[in-house]
Amino acid sequence: MPQRCNWALSPDEMTRYHDEEWGIPEHDDTKHFEFLILESAQAGLSWLTILRRREGYRQAFAGFDPILVAQFTDADEERLMNDAGIIRNRAKIKAAINNAARFQEIQAEFGSFDAYIWDFVNGRPIQNTWSAMDQLPATTPASDALSKDLKRRGFKFVGPTTIYAHMQATGLVNDHLTSCFRYEIIRSLG
Repeated sequence: MPQRCNWALSPDEMTRYHDEEWGIPEHDDTKHFEFLILESAQAGLSWLTILRRREGYRQAFAGFDPILVAQFTDADEERLMNDAGIIRNRAKIKAAINNAARFQEIQAEFGSFDAYIWDFVNGRPIQNTWSAMDQLPATTPASDALSKDLKRRGFKFVGPTTIYAHMQATGLVNDHLTSCFRYEIIRSLG
């Protein structure tokens, strides 16, 4: 049985997410938007709570299409407030709709959200060498700078911790423990 990061030992959803997705360098704007919605929704909750509602979010938020989400109306907001498949938090729902419009503004300015976000790590994943979970930071100077810039651009629910989680999920940083079987695999992708 391969050795994994401690947080991914159970339940099965967490193990699959860790083994198949977490930390792989992402360059697809739709996936970046998906993780912005999911990581923002997670604020104050466990990742497992959000992971178990991921398909509900996909359905509720138009397949994570920022063009469609930016067009959501007050009626859509009320629909989402009654959708048991997602976290029914009005501030987080409003933030997702707002962030869809801001996301498109970044795409227009930089050509893609991907080009924008990867510039914060000089276009290459940061390769950390943690040996224990308690070494992982909650934020870094890069996540602080990215969070500050996103907020300046009008994004909501994008604090440094949320943004660092986004960076980990989408492979801007490799935070697998060095003992984890995924560490070298992810490192080779950078």
